[in-house]
Amino acid sequence: MMRIIMASRTQFLPRSTPEAHGIRSSAILEFVRRADTEIDHLHSFMLLRGGAAIAAGWWAPYAAERPHVLFSLSKSFTSTAIGLAVHEGLLTIDDHITSFFPESLPAEISDNLAAMRVRDLLSMSTGHEVDSLPFLFQDPNGDWVRAFLARPVERAPGTHFVYNSGATFMLSAILQRITGQRLIEFLTPRIFEPLGIANPVWDRSPHGIDVGGWGLNITTEDIAHFGQLYLQRGCWNGVQLIPSEWVDSATAVQIDNAPNENPDWAQGYGYQFWRCQHNAYRGDGAFGQYCIVLPEHDAVIAITSGLGNMQQVLDLIWEIVLPAFAPTALPEDAVAHAALQQALAALQMPRPLGSANSPLAARIAGKHFTLDANPTPAEALNIELVMNMNSVPASYAGGFNRPADAAQVALDAGGVVLHLHTARGTDHIAARFAGWSESRVEFTMDRPMLSAGAAAWIDDHTLQITLCMCETPFVRTHVLRFNTAKNEAEVEVETKLNYAFGSNEPIRVTGVESKE
Repeated sequence: MMRIIMASRTQFLPRSTPEAHGIRSSAILEFVRRADTEIDHLHSFMLLRGGAAIAAGWWAPYAAERPHVLFSLSKSFTSTAIGLAVHEGLLTIDDHITSFFPESLPAEISDNLAAMRVRDLLSMSTGHEVDSLPFLFQDPNGDWVRAFLARPVERAPGTHFVYNSGATFMLSAILQRITGQRLIEFLTPRIFEPLGIANPVWDRSPHGIDVGGWGLNITTEDIAHFGQLYLQRGCWNGVQLIPSEWVDSATAVQIDNAPNENPDWAQGYGYQFWRCQHNAYRGDGAFGQYCIVLPEHDAVIAITSGLGNMQQVLDLIWEIVLPAFAPTALPEDAVAHAALQQALAALQMPRPLGSANSPLAARIAGKHFTLDANPTPAEALNIELVMNMNSVPASYAGGFNRPADAAQVALDAGGVVLHLHTARGTDHIAARFAGWSESRVEFTMDRPMLSAGAAAWIDDHTLQITLCMCETPFVRTHVLRFNTAKNEAEVEVETKLNYAFGSNEPIRVTGVESKE
């Protein structure tokens, strides 16, 4: 049995200069500047080489201490848990999945289902023609295990790659069945605490099973620690946390995943890890959550993002960062390093462009607007809007049907607080005209999450509010267009999310000033 190390607080990797580890500060600066201008949009970037953090930056309001949802980057942690369970003799990757859930099996067990093994879940080669996840969500009883086992298995397991988040959920369910622990509980003393990953959060299924294939929330540096652990083939501070054999197997090609129009999605798939070009490998999650390991260059890159094109940032790494790696240390370049540090400290998400005031502001300050029903059933209904302009309180104690963090808007800067009353409750959104103001809202995810808002009058009658959901890839834009020509002011509210898993059409609702 491998020794388990306990840690009570977050540990940080040593800091150093790029030149000390064989890469020019100017090359990293070029990457950061081009990412800032060409890619929509990175939230954080951390580069490790030789076990040291040599560059790190966060696009405000994203910040080093804040967790970020990983989406499918979570899968690589689930794979790690399975590797540890194999090492501890709790299961083998050749165990058949039907053996773990006899009470959940369909009345008729097909030959392909009977043949499906743990290794087929790990390598996304279950034999399904499509991802099973939507069918899990549709199960009326929330019994995702039973729903997975009920799916037709069209092909022989182990022969065909189909990206299948339901398969990763089943790995979590198997681990919970054989250990009696949630996935996060199993990993905490074995991986999270030794790496100094404090307070990880993992979403659960309706039956209380960590979802495995997504749902883990940790910081950028936590991602970097995980990548460094894999770069060191499972060794951390001289202790073997993960068997090196598992690291090698998990990150090697286990099944062909070509063809794909994006080259880094056609290099082969391991056990919940993707192979990359240039003999690298990675864990990744939707909208650009990355843990990239480059063994030949002794380097790790951790990134969180809100991207539409996930290949784009990898291309930029291969174009700029990869060729800049030198085999030995370089002469220090104080000027270039200072320029890099200054650029990293100044990174910021785009804020609305416009004015901090409008002749209309006094006319509508403190007014209530009743909005038409939202035409999109998947969205909460916006039924009333309350606005306070300029003279908003320094803190607003609001919440989503419960006490919440204060929504801060500096009096000297001015700002807006939107009170969005919905079918589920009320979200209080704070936005400053000169910077970001923090709130805690719930309408984008299933639980309250930190947001930061910035506002500007883009013309005399149009107010734009940009809301960064600071623990997610999502940025929501509200554009409010006012018409005060009538006795009762009218407003049109257009809301758009930067990216979504489904339809991403803007939502438009109109309303009139309420006299209540």
